[in-house]
Amino acid sequence: MRDAGRRDDGDNINKSGKDQSWIPKIIKKRVCTTFVEDSLSNGALCQCGGERDAHGSVALGDYFSTAIVNRWDSAQHSSEYPTDAFGELQFAGASRRHSHFLRLSWDTPPSLVYALMRNQWGLPAPNLVVSIVGGEGRTKVKTWVREVLRQGLVKASQSTGAWILTEGLREGACRCVGEAVRDHATAASSVSLNRVVALGIAPWGLVDNKETLVNREGSFPAKYYVKNTSRDSHCLDNNHQAFLLVDDGSVGRRGETGFRAKLEDFISHQPICGSGSIDIPVLCMLISGDAGMLERVDLSLKSSMPWLVLAGSGGLADFLSDILDNLSPAAAAQSSGEGDGDGVDLKDKVAERVKKHFPAEKEADKLVERALSIYQMRGLITVYHGEQEGPNDFDTVLLKTLVGASKHHASVDANPYNEELKLAVTWNRVDIAKSELFIEDIHWTYEDLKDSMTDALINDKPQFVRLFTENGFNILDYLTYGRLESLYASVAEGTVLYHLLQRHLVERLGTAPSNQQDLPSIWVAENLQIGPVTEISLFEVARVLELLMGDVCQPFYCDALGFEDLSSNRGALRRASKRVRGECSYQEERCLSPWTSLFIWAVMQNSSEMATFFWEMAGESVLSALSGCKILREMSKLEEEMENKLSMKELAQRFENLAHDMFSSCYRSNESRSFTLLIRKSTVWGGTTCLQMGMGADARLFFSHDGVQSLLSQIWWGDIERHTDVWKLVLTFFCPVLCYTNLISFRKQEDRHQGQDEKPYEDDTGKDIDSLDGQAVFSFSDNPIDDDAQGSPPPRTPTIKGRRVSYRAPKRPFIVSRLRQFWFAPVTTFLSNVVMYFLFLLLFAWVLLVDFKPPSSSGLALTEYVLYFWVFTIVCEEIREIFFLGTMSWRQRTRVYIDDLWNKCDLIAIGLFITGVICRMFTWSYGFGRDVMCVDYMVFTVRLIHIFAIHKQLGPKIIIVGKMMKDIFFFLFFLMVWLMAYGVANQALLYSYDASLERILRRVFYRPYLHIFGQIPVEEMDVGKEWDMPCTDNMTLIESGQEPCRTLHSNWLVVILLVVYLLVTNILLINLLIAMFSSTFSEVQANSDIYWKFQRYTLVVQYHSRPSLAPPFIILSHLNLFIKRVIRKVPSIKIQHFVLELKGKDANQLKTWETIQKEDFLTAQNKIQKSSDSQRLKRMSVKVDGVFKHMTESRDDVEHRLRALENEMRENFSWIVDTLAQSGTFKPPRPPPTSRRTHDH
Repeated sequence: MRDAGRRDDGDNINKSGKDQSWIPKIIKKRVCTTFVEDSLSNGALCQCGGERDAHGSVALGDYFSTAIVNRWDSAQHSSEYPTDAFGELQFAGASRRHSHFLRLSWDTPPSLVYALMRNQWGLPAPNLVVSIVGGEGRTKVKTWVREVLRQGLVKASQSTGAWILTEGLREGACRCVGEAVRDHATAASSVSLNRVVALGIAPWGLVDNKETLVNREGSFPAKYYVKNTSRDSHCLDNNHQAFLLVDDGSVGRRGETGFRAKLEDFISHQPICGSGSIDIPVLCMLISGDAGMLERVDLSLKSSMPWLVLAGSGGLADFLSDILDNLSPAAAAQSSGEGDGDGVDLKDKVAERVKKHFPAEKEADKLVERALSIYQMRGLITVYHGEQEGPNDFDTVLLKTLVGASKHHASVDANPYNEELKLAVTWNRVDIAKSELFIEDIHWTYEDLKDSMTDALINDKPQFVRLFTENGFNILDYLTYGRLESLYASVAEGTVLYHLLQRHLVERLGTAPSNQQDLPSIWVAENLQIGPVTEISLFEVARVLELLMGDVCQPFYCDALGFEDLSSNRGALRRASKRVRGECSYQEERCLSPWTSLFIWAVMQNSSEMATFFWEMAGESVLSALSGCKILREMSKLEEEMENKLSMKELAQRFENLAHDMFSSCYRSNESRSFTLLIRKSTVWGGTTCLQMGMGADARLFFSHDGVQSLLSQIWWGDIERHTDVWKLVLTFFCPVLCYTNLISFRKQEDRHQGQDEKPYEDDTGKDIDSLDGQAVFSFSDNPIDDDAQGSPPPRTPTIKGRRVSYRAPKRPFIVSRLRQFWFAPVTTFLSNVVMYFLFLLLFAWVLLVDFKPPSSSGLALTEYVLYFWVFTIVCEEIREIFFLGTMSWRQRTRVYIDDLWNKCDLIAIGLFITGVICRMFTWSYGFGRDVMCVDYMVFTVRLIHIFAIHKQLGPKIIIVGKMMKDIFFFLFFLMVWLMAYGVANQALLYSYDASLERILRRVFYRPYLHIFGQIPVEEMDVGKEWDMPCTDNMTLIESGQEPCRTLHSNWLVVILLVVYLLVTNILLINLLIAMFSSTFSEVQANSDIYWKFQRYTLVVQYHSRPSLAPPFIILSHLNLFIKRVIRKVPSIKIQHFVLELKGKDANQLKTWETIQKEDFLTAQNKIQKSSDSQRLKRMSVKVDGVFKHMTESRDDVEHRLRALENEMRENFSWIVDTLAQSGTFKPPRPPPTSRRTHDH
């Protein structure tokens, strides 16, 4: 039946909207076609409940059939016809939304119905199905049962995403469930609004006003009126989302003829959406009920369907709870033996309870047999004493009930709590898992938790990931490269990460179109014949990370894939495709840094809580937080949806705050180690450092930290004391001999070489981590860390802090070392460049004003030759920065160079200078060359702004000016609109005809612009004033260039336009510009210091890497570099900025220290969080609930023991009395007292 239903689903259910015309062709109704006389109605009614006249003529003529048949049967006496009631239902005056409904035959395949509800009606896939059995009719529902349904069932269903199956009528428990679902849906957020579905399965013949639902074409919607007056009415409940009206051909009878049980069984075999390892749990909940439902319970239990019985709700529920609570399990086990007296005793006890609860039942023997059969399967039944326990723990009861059922068909070797854990993970109930599963009595192995960990990761349940980790889950064994690929393959469609992975997958497979900027998943699936991201490999992940991280770090996972780099040329892609499509032996290898890999995976999915937990578990916490910030900010640039973009930016800012706060904790603990932390080369994050990653992530808040600025200041001043006056440095620059006097203070030798002079030839790994003191970062006296160093170590062992592995340069004389200390400090390099740049501008101005003469036989002036040579040295330095600095390829260096605004300014200045020089060499272009040189002088002068960015007061103001420049562009747009409108109108009104284009442009654009500053030619614009300008009205003379005369008749309009123009521009637009400037200043002023500190890092790095000599003397340094790098092949040390590579003991000590600081930081954060009032109230509430739960369990245990003791004492006294009576030795003087059955309640 299921296969047939699936075929129907594929052919017919794949519809959309209100196109439901196919439903009558497949779904049928039932009509009674054979009249079977009801003896109680004197022949007026059929046993189906319908009148004789309602049956067809053929059925009425079948006299012999009615005479022979004594019992009406739906399968034999009714026929199927196309359904005539389906569509949407609108309750008149009671509901704003529409409910779905369908009239169907009782033997309709449940697979077809389930597919219709999911695909056609759009009901969400359930994680749990609770079927309410009993509680029908007009019997008043007890108050505590109502609270259990409201506070327990519906609340638990809302947290798990459940379907609640009821009879769907506005009566009894069904009405309570509907109202509870309505109230919770009103109070819930929009995300969880549709998580709980109340589904009514009602008998068609019992529903009132069903005639309003009949429409062969379907009703969209059908208006349904609810009756509230009649006590015997059976109206549909308006709070249910959908109704299945089961038709067996009867009228006025209750019961769905097994359809509901078949639907429950079918759903119980369907996998939960997103978790293929567990089927949808189905639970039947019994509320009161009559004796006729005993058969339904028995048959359902034989199908291993779990039941939850509400003891105290009345009827059948009290009967079953009485049997299950008060009868001894030992007696039940003995009753299975034949001819056993104890078995007969158990049967008698059951019969006694049947008479007690159902005294009017005639077929008591059948009930006893059913009850015994149910008792044998008592493991599937959970009795819930809601009147005593309350509704708060109802979700725990639900979980235990379902797990009790799953244990019956679990394998012997499997952990009996596996199913319970899977359900807890599916429902995302970590509280239940903590209190019920992860306790001392239950031992969990790696194999038990492996599948649940995968489920928790894929479905974004970080609390379970944390719980598994805290209970000893081995992440090293779990995370292999193959499993990491499966995690990336589970990325949701439509996300940025999904499209990036798909793009690189298509590129690797070699079928990508020329434009791959936006590749939808449908295109990929159709052109590659693959499922969504099913073939994602580690190569695509590495390519995406390379795209996001850029040049900040080396590519990821190259070692695992066996590649040296991730080149995008076709040959490399073919090799990668061959490697990935091969044996893929790397998939079985363990991931070297599992927590970091999971952190990257969570960050790229924008999973906040999961990424935060993985950050807590990963090492190198400061660098990891900055890396997460970098990834998120790059992905936010690619995200198109504004909500996701803002979410990514918020999470990126959160990680930047974590990096700032974490480094602050490290800085307070140990200043020198925190400096080492900033420049340490990370093996996990592709050889980058915290400073490099922070710069790439635009982490301005991180760079504004005092610790980072202290390190930058130390690097900036080198061996010179920080508080040295600038005038002393400038004076020493012009008179270098002063560096040997006390005019400039240098740091002491012991401060620069802490712990290094004691064991100068000892290997680094034998030193304590404190020997990496930040005080010795840039010492230039003896340690050859500059570009002029002799005998430099290999480039893979940078010695930024003057540290060596096995080589130490000989100590230089004091004269040389002191000179190096002064000249090689970045601050000296900066001041020398500033001084020489001012001299360059003075020379440039002198040449333009005095010596820039036309080309002649006498040649150029000497100052002009000096200027050309000076610019040539500047060009050489720019070439060095592009092609001979850093470890990146020349393409990457060029891209990084051009991205800088001031480098663009340098290129423009050099380009203009070269153009001006070429033009000035020729007589015909000399004037143009001079003009270009004048403009170029302005560009070179503006370049001074970048030099002064290092100043603490000027730097922030430069940032504010840069922000205000954007405001000016917006202002100019508005101004241009008014200026053009007024200028054209004014020119046309003043002069009827003017053939001079130059004059028109001046009067349309230039003159209105001068009006803003008060330059208004009144004599020309006002005809009442005399104008002494000679003019003419002759068209020929005007065309030859003479001034045209003014037009007099429309001069009044010219004056009005002038007034309006001045009003708008001088008052409105100018004040608007001032307001924009004020707003920008207010916004930027608060953060300008942060911006300045961030940009200061770039300036420090730039002047640290530059040669000490400034142009034009820098040519000497360039010649020295050419000899060393090209001829002598001496590698550069400054090729890597601020990078310290630690190995062995030093690396482990620093990593351990950082881990301890992170633990202290997290502990402090938890204390702050716990100290809040809300957290205190929450903890108090948890403690009170725990005490109440413990007292309830203790009370139940005491009551159970007293009840057992009472039963045992009663049996013993009965045996003693019987024995004495039979012996005849004791004759009572009076009859025995009547026993009070106080235990039966």
